Amino acid sequence: MGDFREENVLSGKSYDLALRTVLLNKELKLQREYTLSKQLLRFGTSIGANVAVANADFSAKISIASKESLETKYWLRLLNDS
Repeated sequence: MGDFREENVLSGKSYDLALRTVLLNKELKLQREYTLSKQLLRFGTSIGANVAVANADFSAKISIASKESLETKYWLRLLNDS
């Protein structure tokens, strides 16, 4: 699996935010701040996960569109030749 930071700017920034959130969470737990650290960890890391899923969905949709364009090309060629 590739480096999330190399996929695109949004993936990189959201991954970096998640990483910084995890590190901050560890520090907050040392200071016995459990409630806010838990919420921060939950939401600060979910951004990157949602971006990763969105990228996968986008890739899947582009793949479908590419296949549709190949099929359209086939039908246009058949129409032209007939």
